[in-house]
Amino acid sequence: MSEECKIRPTEGAAAPGKDPAPLPQVSRLARLRDGTKRLLRGKKRKVLALVLVIAVAGGAVIWHGKGQTASAVLEYQEAAVERRSITNSLTASGTLEPADSYTVNTLVSGEILSDTFEKGDEVEEGQLLYTIDSSNASSSLTQSQNSYSQAQNSYSQAVDAKYPTADMSGTVSEIYVNEGDSVNAGTELLRIVADENMYIDFSFTYADSSDFYVGQSATVFIDGFADTLIGTVTAVSNSSAAVSTGVPLTTVRVTVANPGLLTSDYTASAVIGSYMSYGEAPIKVGASSVITAEASGKIRGFDWLVGDTISNGDRVCTITGDSVDNSIESAQISVSNAATSLENAQENLEDYSITAPISGTVVTKTAKAGDNIEGGSSGTLCTIYDLSYLEMTMSIDELDISSVEVGQEVRITADAVEGTTYTGVVTEVSVAGTTSGGITTYPVTVRIDETDGLLPGMNVDAEIVVSSADDVLAIPSEAVSRGDMVLVTADSPSAANALDEEAPEGYVYVPVETGVSDNSYIEILSGLQEGDTVAYLQAVSSGSSEGMMGGMPMGDTPMGEMPSMPSGGMPSGGSMPSGGMPGGF
Repeated sequence: MSEECKIRPTEGAAAPGKDPAPLPQVSRLARLRDGTKRLLRGKKRKVLALVLVIAVAGGAVIWHGKGQTASAVLEYQEAAVERRSITNSLTASGTLEPADSYTVNTLVSGEILSDTFEKGDEVEEGQLLYTIDSSNASSSLTQSQNSYSQAQNSYSQAVDAKYPTADMSGTVSEIYVNEGDSVNAGTELLRIVADENMYIDFSFTYADSSDFYVGQSATVFIDGFADTLIGTVTAVSNSSAAVSTGVPLTTVRVTVANPGLLTSDYTASAVIGSYMSYGEAPIKVGASSVITAEASGKIRGFDWLVGDTISNGDRVCTITGDSVDNSIESAQISVSNAATSLENAQENLEDYSITAPISGTVVTKTAKAGDNIEGGSSGTLCTIYDLSYLEMTMSIDELDISSVEVGQEVRITADAVEGTTYTGVVTEVSVAGTTSGGITTYPVTVRIDETDGLLPGMNVDAEIVVSSADDVLAIPSEAVSRGDMVLVTADSPSAANALDEEAPEGYVYVPVETGVSDNSYIEILSGLQEGDTVAYLQAVSSGSSEGMMGGMPMGDTPMGEMPSMPSGGMPSGGSMPSGGMPGGF
């Protein structure tokens, strides 16, 4: 047995036996798609959509159960054009979180020597919170510093061995090697003398210091040499002293140019004016230094000659060879390793002074002075919240996420704070969606700056106003067909602008321009006015309600068979005007 799909006639409906008047188009077809989209996922989407279209177009929903029949019929509903405020918004719930939070742990173990705060205190980033006994770490740091210094010295010595330098300023007096010679560590390279003068301090008896003056000429006799040398008085003692015999004497320093053969092993006497010096005085030659090789290798870059002036730090030559190069490389590695060890020791010592990683409020304090703390995951000391603002995360459906953008205002309410609405702002719209049950949502971060009364962990409701309009002409959303047509009563003022579209008796279609909409109403920008009455179809149940469900009229139609469809794609028993579905579905 089959059941007939029926539409309850209303005023303006076609008489029996005649073709029924075309039904008005579904307004906001996108709303229908949104409402059913998740039911039409996957491979069955097209089949389910076709079933839904046929069922609605047939105008009846029928199901057999225990011999009873239930049906739904479509009736015209009328509504007046009126002024109202319309808000299109997205809502979600979430939990408040602090702007930032940090659980302070320690990596080191030991006794806490001091703490500087209490629970509830405000702390600043970098502020000292705890001091832990660091005696062992300090010893390790000292050892690392010593090792680093030794490594640096070894490296400097290795470099100096490759590049010998003068250790004083003066004149090259002797050369011991030539360019290209192979030398061993300890081989003499050259001698440097500070200057070429000799300094002799002569003693004169029975003479007063006033008998001599600086710049006075002196005749010098070198013991063992036949020739005499002429020198110059460079200093005279201010006081006289007595020799062992009790005779007073005066000391006079004479500077004499060294002919190049004299050393400190020689002695000399002198005549200055009419005075002869007392005894033999030792000769003091200028300071000198012999530069030796500190490594084995070949001499390169040696171009010094006797008589050349050389300054302290001047490079004497370069000693080349694998041995000296390997020594430098090894010393350099030792310096690098020692530096790393020193850095680790310094960082380890710093770990014994615990500072605040962020500015905020201490919400928990689990350790205090005198406690022995174990480092690692169990070494929790305290927790700090940055409460300068709060945040929450909204999960927004994939169909709506394109309407959300950074900077949008968000209204926040909390059950814990009745009667207060807070203002937030969208700070981030993530593209990392989460899919569950075939539905994808995207996290949207909202920041709340004015948080009086709110606390982290509170549950709140959030609303993002996508668009709104106040005191505008509005009609039920279902009354709009094809997005730009509305069925109005023939006596409505706007009926004068009727379109050349077939409509039920007593009604005409008029063109409209729409604006903001919400779940129930849509703004009319033009095409209607106050005093107009719009009409749209709405399903009304008829008969027993037992066993009603959405679907095709089944009756005796075999499973899998479809009712016959006239040209245009509609099943018999109902008609649809061009452009869409009956209003209300």
